[in-house]
Amino acid sequence: MRLAAVIGVSLWTSAAMAQGCGGNFGSFVAELKAEARASGYSAAVVNGFFDGVSQNQSVLASDRRQGIFQKDFIDFSQSLISQYRLQKGAENAQRYDALFDAIERQYGVSRWVLLAFWAFETDFGAFQGDINTRDALVTLAHDCRRPELFRPQVFSALELYKRGDFDPNGTTGAWAGEIGQVQMLPGDILESGVDADGDGHVDPKGSAPDALASGARMLSGLGWRAGEPWLQEVVVPEGLDWRETGTETTKRVAEWARLGVRARNGALGAGNLQASVLLPMGHEGPAFLAYPNFNVYFEWNQSMVYVTTAAYFATRLSGAPVYDAGNPDPGLSGPDMQELQRKLQARGHDVGGIDGILGAGTRRAVQAEQARLGLPADAWPTRALLDRL
Repeated sequence: MRLAAVIGVSLWTSAAMAQGCGGNFGSFVAELKAEARASGYSAAVVNGFFDGVSQNQSVLASDRRQGIFQKDFIDFSQSLISQYRLQKGAENAQRYDALFDAIERQYGVSRWVLLAFWAFETDFGAFQGDINTRDALVTLAHDCRRPELFRPQVFSALELYKRGDFDPNGTTGAWAGEIGQVQMLPGDILESGVDADGDGHVDPKGSAPDALASGARMLSGLGWRAGEPWLQEVVVPEGLDWRETGTETTKRVAEWARLGVRARNGALGAGNLQASVLLPMGHEGPAFLAYPNFNVYFEWNQSMVYVTTAAYFATRLSGAPVYDAGNPDPGLSGPDMQELQRKLQARGHDVGGIDGILGAGTRRAVQAEQARLGLPADAWPTRALLDRL
């Protein structure tokens, strides 16, 4: 899922047009080969990488679907967090204890965060994807939805091939070109890859140490702050101004405490830390305090429901109890969410596309309309809001 939720990019953007997408697939591949040769790659390397490349229609179908992200937080988290993953996470924490100690010292990233990604992305390396990575990347670069994202990844894979760390015909992974046990794109591997097992190669597919250290180095480079929390379940008072909830509003933890926000278990983070109150399913559902490290998750995956679930699962692995689900109002179905997005868009809000997914743009618009209509402005879209609009 490393890229599975990078959504909402408009078709035929100017950036896409500048990349030379679409058209005859063979001609497109010839263009890529010419660009590679012009960049200094030898004919042998270029031909070895591109020979046999083919367009993968299943990749395009997967790129268009992504219906899993239409689930609400409770449904999504319950579908991803299992007793098996909790037990396997604990076993791997013990098995790789020395490795995690070294990673935490060097990169400052908690083992629980890495274990959660490892579990969700590939079930600890067991299911890494069976789609040819080169073909997936070239297919997505040729497609005109997000070529500016995938075309550079084609050349990153080419560089990995030149270095002996990528097999064009044998390397497989997820449909969006992610590789290995924590699902990193070729560009991420080039930039953050670590040979943690000392065999002379960065192997995020076959080596758990390489995959975990590389993931930690990438998170560190994205701004992860050592020794700080990322997400914490809290209890919020009924009198809280719901307009101040959401990731776009931050206050010092001490200020949230003064307003009546308290940890459901243990103590809140340091009083001088900035944090946001996150209500993934409104003020009647679970509540969390999201710290600065939570924002780094969005560099890994842009889906709010995935990010919140991954961050929460990391807290579960570290010993936190099951969240209090509360009694939230039922969410909207996919078609109803699309209807809501159309109504919000008609009122001048930028919802980031009519896709039935409750993303950041839709949340902002919902909160604004709730406030205007005198409803609890907690960014959770309900049938009552849809009817009022």
